[in-house]
Amino acid sequence: MKLGFVSAILAELSLSEVLAFAAKERFSTVELMSWPVGKAERKFAGVTHVDVTNFTQAQADDVLALTEKHGVSISALGYYPNVLDPDASVSEPCIAHFKTVIAAAPKLGLANVNTFVGRDWTKSVDDNWPRFLQVWRPLIAYAEDHGVRIGIENCPMFFTNDEWPGGKNLATSPSIWRRMFSDISSISFGLNYDPSHFALQFMDPVSPLREFHEKLFHVHAKDVKIDRARLNEVGVFAEPLKWHQPRIPGHGEIDWVQFMGALMEVGYNGPVCIEVEDDTFGKTLEGRQLALKSARDVLQSFFI
Repeated sequence: MKLGFVSAILAELSLSEVLAFAAKERFSTVELMSWPVGKAERKFAGVTHVDVTNFTQAQADDVLALTEKHGVSISALGYYPNVLDPDASVSEPCIAHFKTVIAAAPKLGLANVNTFVGRDWTKSVDDNWPRFLQVWRPLIAYAEDHGVRIGIENCPMFFTNDEWPGGKNLATSPSIWRRMFSDISSISFGLNYDPSHFALQFMDPVSPLREFHEKLFHVHAKDVKIDRARLNEVGVFAEPLKWHQPRIPGHGEIDWVQFMGALMEVGYNGPVCIEVEDDTFGKTLEGRQLALKSARDVLQSFFI
Protein backbone atom coordinates (compact mmCIF):
# COMPACT_ATOMS: atom_id res chain seq x y z
CA MET A 1 0.00 0.00 0.00
CA LYS A 2 1.01 3.63 -0.54
CA LEU A 3 0.19 6.45 1.87
CA GLY A 4 -0.88 9.72 0.30
CA PHE A 5 -3.40 12.52 0.54
CA VAL A 6 -6.16 14.23 -1.44
CA SER A 7 -4.87 17.45 -2.97
CA ALA A 8 -8.12 19.42 -2.49
CA ILE A 9 -7.01 20.60 0.95
CA LEU A 10 -4.01 22.42 -0.60
CA ALA A 11 -6.02 24.34 -3.15
CA GLU A 12 -3.81 27.44 -3.16
CA LEU A 13 -0.63 25.49 -3.94
CA SER A 14 0.53 24.74 -7.46
CA LEU A 15 0.98 21.15 -8.58
CA SER A 16 4.74 21.43 -8.10
CA GLU A 17 4.24 22.82 -4.58
CA VAL A 18 1.80 20.03 -3.69
CA LEU A 19 4.28 17.38 -4.84
CA ALA A 20 7.15 19.10 -3.06
CA PHE A 21 5.18 19.12 0.19
CA ALA A 22 4.28 15.45 -0.29
CA ALA A 23 7.92 14.49 -0.83
CA LYS A 24 9.15 16.54 2.12
CA GLU A 25 6.57 14.98 4.45
CA ARG A 26 7.17 11.39 3.30
CA PHE A 27 3.97 10.85 1.35
CA SER A 28 4.47 8.57 -1.62
CA THR A 29 1.33 9.39 -3.63
CA VAL A 30 -1.32 12.10 -4.12
CA GLU A 31 -4.85 12.05 -5.52
CA LEU A 32 -4.90 15.11 -7.76
CA MET A 33 -8.05 17.13 -8.19
CA SER A 34 -9.16 17.75 -11.76
CA TRP A 35 -12.18 20.03 -11.54
CA PRO A 36 -12.88 22.47 -14.37
CA VAL A 37 -11.04 25.71 -13.80
CA GLY A 38 -13.44 28.16 -12.19
CA LYS A 39 -15.45 28.91 -9.08
CA ALA A 40 -16.29 26.03 -6.73
CA GLU A 41 -19.96 25.32 -6.08
CA ARG A 42 -19.26 23.80 -2.65
CA LYS A 43 -16.53 23.45 -0.07
CA PHE A 44 -13.56 21.29 -1.12
CA ALA A 45 -14.74 21.36 -4.76
CA GLY A 46 -13.44 23.34 -7.69
CA VAL A 47 -9.77 22.53 -7.10
CA THR A 48 -7.65 22.02 -10.20
CA HIS A 49 -4.17 20.59 -9.84
CA VAL A 50 -4.38 18.90 -13.24
CA ASP A 51 -6.38 20.82 -15.84
CA VAL A 52 -7.58 18.11 -18.22
CA THR A 53 -9.39 20.46 -20.61
CA ASN A 54 -7.83 19.93 -24.08
CA PHE A 55 -5.19 17.83 -22.31
CA THR A 56 -2.35 16.81 -24.61
CA GLN A 57 0.31 14.16 -24.21
CA ALA A 58 2.88 16.95 -23.97
CA GLN A 59 1.01 18.40 -20.99
CA ALA A 60 0.80 14.94 -19.46
CA ASP A 61 4.53 14.51 -19.92
CA ASP A 62 5.09 17.80 -18.07
CA VAL A 63 2.99 16.54 -15.15
CA LEU A 64 4.87 13.24 -15.12
CA ALA A 65 8.19 15.06 -15.15
CA LEU A 66 7.12 16.86 -11.96
CA THR A 67 6.12 13.60 -10.28
CA GLU A 68 9.47 12.08 -11.22
CA LYS A 69 11.35 15.16 -9.99
CA HIS A 70 9.68 14.95 -6.57
CA GLY A 71 9.49 11.15 -6.37
CA VAL A 72 5.73 11.17 -5.72
CA SER A 73 3.20 9.20 -7.76
CA ILE A 74 -0.39 10.06 -8.68
CA SER A 75 -2.88 7.68 -7.07
CA ALA A 76 -5.82 8.89 -9.18
CA LEU A 77 -7.47 11.90 -10.73
CA GLY A 78 -10.40 13.14 -8.65
CA TYR A 79 -13.58 14.93 -9.75
CA TYR A 80 -16.66 14.73 -7.54
CA PRO A 81 -19.74 16.42 -9.05
CA ASN A 82 -23.36 15.24 -9.17
CA VAL A 83 -23.74 13.81 -12.66
CA LEU A 84 -27.34 12.79 -11.79
CA ASP A 85 -28.43 16.29 -10.84
CA PRO A 86 -32.06 16.69 -12.00
CA ASP A 87 -31.13 19.95 -13.73
CA ALA A 88 -29.70 19.03 -17.13
CA SER A 89 -27.82 22.33 -17.30
CA VAL A 90 -25.87 21.09 -14.26
CA SER A 91 -25.55 17.38 -15.00
CA GLU A 92 -24.60 17.52 -18.69
CA PRO A 93 -21.46 19.67 -18.26
CA CYS A 94 -20.45 17.42 -15.34
CA ILE A 95 -20.79 14.31 -17.49
CA ALA A 96 -18.83 15.93 -20.31
CA HIS A 97 -16.00 17.01 -18.01
CA PHE A 98 -15.86 13.63 -16.30
CA LYS A 99 -15.28 12.04 -19.69
CA THR A 100 -12.32 14.39 -20.21
CA VAL A 101 -10.95 13.24 -16.84
CA ILE A 102 -11.28 9.61 -17.93
CA ALA A 103 -9.58 10.35 -21.25
CA ALA A 104 -6.72 12.18 -19.53
CA ALA A 105 -5.86 9.34 -17.15
CA PRO A 106 -4.15 7.02 -19.69
CA LYS A 107 -1.97 9.90 -20.88
CA LEU A 108 -0.63 10.02 -17.32
CA GLY A 109 -0.27 6.24 -17.12
CA LEU A 110 -3.09 6.10 -14.56
CA ALA A 111 -5.59 3.31 -14.00
CA ASN A 112 -7.87 5.14 -11.55
CA VAL A 113 -10.24 8.09 -11.53
CA ASN A 114 -12.50 8.84 -8.56
CA THR A 115 -15.94 10.43 -8.37
CA PHE A 116 -19.50 10.18 -7.02
CA VAL A 117 -22.35 8.29 -8.69
CA GLY A 118 -24.61 11.25 -7.93
CA ARG A 119 -28.34 11.33 -7.23
CA ASP A 120 -31.56 13.26 -7.63
CA TRP A 121 -31.98 13.90 -3.92
CA THR A 122 -35.73 14.52 -4.27
CA LYS A 123 -36.37 10.92 -5.40
CA SER A 124 -36.06 7.47 -3.88
CA VAL A 125 -33.31 5.03 -4.81
CA ASP A 126 -35.71 3.06 -7.01
CA ASP A 127 -36.90 6.19 -8.78
CA ASN A 128 -33.27 7.22 -9.41
CA TRP A 129 -32.36 3.84 -10.85
CA PRO A 130 -33.44 4.22 -14.50
CA ARG A 131 -31.45 7.43 -14.88
CA PHE A 132 -28.50 5.94 -13.01
CA LEU A 133 -28.36 3.16 -15.60
CA GLN A 134 -28.92 5.56 -18.49
CA VAL A 135 -25.99 7.76 -17.44
CA TRP A 136 -23.58 5.25 -15.96
CA ARG A 137 -23.70 2.40 -18.46
CA PRO A 138 -22.12 4.55 -21.19
CA LEU A 139 -19.71 6.18 -18.71
CA ILE A 140 -18.44 2.78 -17.61
CA ALA A 141 -18.20 1.65 -21.24
CA TYR A 142 -16.19 4.81 -21.98
CA ALA A 143 -13.86 4.01 -19.08
CA GLU A 144 -13.45 0.43 -20.34
CA ASP A 145 -12.51 1.74 -23.77
CA HIS A 146 -9.76 3.85 -22.15
CA GLY A 147 -8.50 1.12 -19.80
CA VAL A 148 -9.56 3.17 -16.77
CA ARG A 149 -11.22 2.11 -13.50
CA ILE A 150 -13.79 4.38 -11.86
CA GLY A 151 -13.75 4.42 -8.05
CA ILE A 152 -17.07 5.56 -6.60
CA GLU A 153 -16.91 7.22 -3.18
CA ASN A 154 -19.56 6.23 -0.65
CA CYS A 155 -20.28 9.68 0.80
CA PRO A 156 -24.03 10.27 1.32
CA MET A 157 -23.62 13.93 0.33
CA PHE A 158 -26.32 14.80 2.82
CA PHE A 159 -25.25 17.45 5.28
CA THR A 160 -27.73 20.36 5.12
CA ASN A 161 -31.31 21.10 4.09
CA ASP A 162 -30.11 21.67 0.53
CA GLU A 163 -29.60 17.91 0.13
CA TRP A 164 -32.83 16.83 1.85
CA PRO A 165 -34.20 14.21 1.85
CA GLY A 166 -32.03 11.77 -0.10
CA GLY A 167 -28.56 13.24 -0.32
CA LYS A 168 -26.73 13.71 -3.60
CA ASN A 169 -25.05 10.31 -3.93
CA LEU A 170 -26.67 6.91 -4.42
CA ALA A 171 -23.70 4.68 -3.63
CA THR A 172 -23.85 4.83 0.17
CA SER A 173 -24.32 1.24 1.34
CA PRO A 174 -23.43 -2.38 0.55
CA SER A 175 -27.00 -3.21 -0.48
CA ILE A 176 -26.91 -0.47 -3.12
CA TRP A 177 -23.40 -1.48 -4.24
CA ARG A 178 -24.57 -5.04 -4.86
CA ARG A 179 -27.37 -3.76 -7.06
CA MET A 180 -25.07 -1.37 -8.93
CA PHE A 181 -22.37 -3.93 -9.59
CA SER A 182 -24.97 -6.49 -10.65
CA ASP A 183 -26.70 -4.16 -13.11
CA ILE A 184 -23.40 -2.75 -14.43
CA SER A 185 -20.98 -5.65 -14.25
CA SER A 186 -17.55 -4.34 -15.19
CA ILE A 187 -13.96 -4.57 -14.05
CA SER A 188 -13.87 -0.79 -14.54
CA PHE A 189 -16.57 -0.10 -11.93
CA GLY A 190 -15.56 -0.17 -8.27
CA LEU A 191 -15.09 1.78 -5.06
CA ASN A 192 -13.13 4.65 -3.66
CA TYR A 193 -13.80 3.44 -0.12
CA ASP A 194 -14.03 5.97 2.72
CA PRO A 195 -14.71 4.42 6.15
CA SER A 196 -15.79 7.75 7.66
CA HIS A 197 -19.04 7.66 5.71
CA PHE A 198 -19.98 4.41 7.43
CA ALA A 199 -19.16 5.86 10.83
CA LEU A 200 -21.43 8.81 9.97
CA GLN A 201 -24.26 6.39 9.18
CA PHE A 202 -23.63 4.31 12.35
CA MET A 203 -22.48 1.40 10.18
CA ASP A 204 -19.45 -0.87 10.58
CA PRO A 205 -16.65 0.39 8.29
CA VAL A 206 -14.82 -2.94 8.35
CA SER A 207 -17.45 -5.57 7.57
CA PRO A 208 -17.91 -4.75 3.83
CA LEU A 209 -14.20 -5.05 3.03
CA ARG A 210 -14.10 -8.80 2.56
CA GLU A 211 -17.17 -9.02 0.30
CA PHE A 212 -16.08 -6.08 -1.85
CA HIS A 213 -12.31 -6.62 -1.79
CA GLU A 214 -12.14 -7.00 -5.58
CA LYS A 215 -13.93 -3.66 -5.97
CA LEU A 216 -11.52 -1.71 -3.74
CA PHE A 217 -9.78 0.53 -6.30
CA HIS A 218 -8.78 3.36 -3.95
CA VAL A 219 -9.19 4.23 -0.25
CA HIS A 220 -9.68 7.55 1.53
CA ALA A 221 -8.52 7.91 5.12
CA LYS A 222 -10.90 10.24 6.94
CA ASP A 223 -12.67 10.08 10.28
CA VAL A 224 -15.71 11.67 11.95
CA LYS A 225 -16.58 12.63 15.49
CA ILE A 226 -20.18 12.18 16.61
CA ASP A 227 -21.34 14.81 19.08
CA ARG A 228 -23.62 12.61 21.15
CA ALA A 229 -24.73 15.39 23.45
CA ARG A 230 -25.86 17.37 20.43
CA LEU A 231 -27.38 14.24 18.88
CA ASN A 232 -29.45 13.79 22.03
CA GLU A 233 -30.79 17.30 21.48
CA VAL A 234 -31.63 17.25 17.76
CA GLY A 235 -31.91 13.55 16.85
CA VAL A 236 -30.42 11.52 14.02
CA PHE A 237 -32.93 12.88 11.50
CA ALA A 238 -31.56 16.40 11.85
CA GLU A 239 -29.07 17.46 9.19
CA PRO A 240 -25.77 15.66 9.97
CA LEU A 241 -23.76 18.88 10.20
CA LYS A 242 -25.72 19.60 13.37
CA TRP A 243 -24.33 16.55 15.19
CA HIS A 244 -21.09 15.41 13.56
CA GLN A 245 -17.70 16.84 12.71
CA PRO A 246 -15.21 15.66 10.07
CA ARG A 247 -11.89 14.68 11.70
CA ILE A 248 -8.57 13.25 10.61
CA PRO A 249 -7.62 9.64 11.42
CA GLY A 250 -6.93 9.15 15.10
CA HIS A 251 -9.32 11.90 16.22
CA GLY A 252 -12.70 10.30 15.58
CA GLU A 253 -14.82 7.17 15.84
CA ILE A 254 -12.85 4.70 13.72
CA ASP A 255 -10.48 2.07 15.09
CA TRP A 256 -7.67 2.53 12.56
CA VAL A 257 -5.66 -0.47 13.75
CA GLN A 258 -8.68 -2.67 13.08
CA PHE A 259 -9.49 -0.99 9.77
CA MET A 260 -5.97 -1.06 8.37
CA GLY A 261 -5.51 -4.62 9.56
CA ALA A 262 -8.69 -5.63 7.73
CA LEU A 263 -7.48 -3.91 4.55
CA MET A 264 -4.29 -5.96 4.74
CA GLU A 265 -6.21 -9.17 5.45
CA VAL A 266 -8.33 -8.82 2.30
CA GLY A 267 -5.21 -8.22 0.21
CA TYR A 268 -5.67 -4.55 -0.59
CA ASN A 269 -2.42 -3.13 -1.91
CA GLY A 270 -3.47 0.21 -3.40
CA PRO A 271 -3.31 3.83 -2.31
CA VAL A 272 -4.65 5.11 1.01
CA CYS A 273 -5.08 8.87 0.71
CA ILE A 274 -5.74 11.07 3.73
CA GLU A 275 -8.63 13.45 3.16
CA VAL A 276 -8.70 16.53 5.37
CA GLU A 277 -12.00 18.28 6.08
CA ASP A 278 -11.09 18.89 9.72
CA ASP A 279 -11.23 22.55 10.77
CA THR A 280 -9.90 21.87 14.28
CA PHE A 281 -6.36 22.43 13.00
CA GLY A 282 -7.39 25.82 11.66
CA LYS A 283 -8.26 27.01 8.20
CA THR A 284 -4.84 28.42 7.32
CA LEU A 285 -2.51 26.63 4.93
CA GLU A 286 -0.17 25.85 7.84
CA GLY A 287 -3.02 24.39 9.87
CA ARG A 288 -4.21 22.19 7.02
CA GLN A 289 -0.67 21.00 6.37
CA LEU A 290 -0.35 20.19 10.07
CA ALA A 291 -3.54 18.13 9.82
CA LEU A 292 -2.00 16.10 7.00
CA LYS A 293 1.19 15.56 8.98
CA SER A 294 -0.72 14.57 12.12
CA ALA A 295 -2.81 12.05 10.19
CA ARG A 296 0.35 10.70 8.57
CA ASP A 297 1.84 10.09 12.01
CA VAL A 298 -1.23 8.05 12.99
CA LEU A 299 -1.13 5.87 9.88
CA GLN A 300 2.51 5.61 8.86
CA SER A 301 3.27 2.47 10.87
CA PHE A 302 1.07 0.50 8.46
CA PHE A 303 3.26 1.42 5.48
CA ILE A 304 6.75 0.23 4.68
